[in-house]
Amino acid sequence: MARPEQVLLLEPQHELKFRGMIWAIIKMSQFATLTCALCCAGPFSDVVTANLKLANPTDRNVCFKVKTTAPRRYCVRPNSGIIDAGTSINVSVMLQPFDYDPNEKSKHKFMVQSLLAPPDMTDMEGVWKEAKPEELMDSKLRCVFEMPAENEKTHDMDNKMASSLLKSESSTLPSKLMSSSTLDDGEVKKIMEECKRLQMEAQRLREENKQIREDDGLRMRKSNMMSQHASMGMKREEGLSARSVALIVLFFVLGVIVGKLVL
Repeated sequence: MARPEQVLLLEPQHELKFRGMIWAIIKMSQFATLTCALCCAGPFSDVVTANLKLANPTDRNVCFKVKTTAPRRYCVRPNSGIIDAGTSINVSVMLQPFDYDPNEKSKHKFMVQSLLAPPDMTDMEGVWKEAKPEELMDSKLRCVFEMPAENEKTHDMDNKMASSLLKSESSTLPSKLMSSSTLDDGEVKKIMEECKRLQMEAQRLREENKQIREDDGLRMRKSNMMSQHASMGMKREEGLSARSVALIVLFFVLGVIVGKLVL
């Protein structure tokens, strides 16, 4: 059974055109030198957008989906949804940056699939899953990659724009250098102030460290003196105890001798 005719009106009807650009970028050094670089980009090195208008002329809501044969190469917003009766919606098809290959131009295609929404629809995904093949409608579009016309003229224009930008940059360079030198002086002042503050902080820490060392030395000397006094006291006590023992022994021996003489 043949599928029903597409109820949505597509604009454009048959193809999506993506027009590339060749452009030049002027990059100036961060240090405001006279050195600059001129970089040329390819025709599709930036995002290129094609607009697709979907109109619903019927008196019923229509569900739609936008599909492509190269999903990684495109970003489609919105890629699905519902179009109310008598209204339209704009779909942005954004071609992502890539290196253009002429052999790929026939591989990229889009398909707009549609389905009449039931009156009591609550789940759009469920409607798509339960839809019968004879209820689905689709339209196919091919992708066309348009190269910039008269590339030589485009390059000449870009080179002229680049040279004019270079002249404007070189004319404003002295003022930029003056402003940058002023900023450098301010930064130098801040650094000098910070150095002075750090030097004062270091001097304070050195003084504190010196005072701590002096206090430690004083405590060590006091501790040594106390230990010396203690050792001297211990030696005196040891000397006294030794003399006492010697006297006791002497008296004991004398007592024994006297006792034998008396007997």
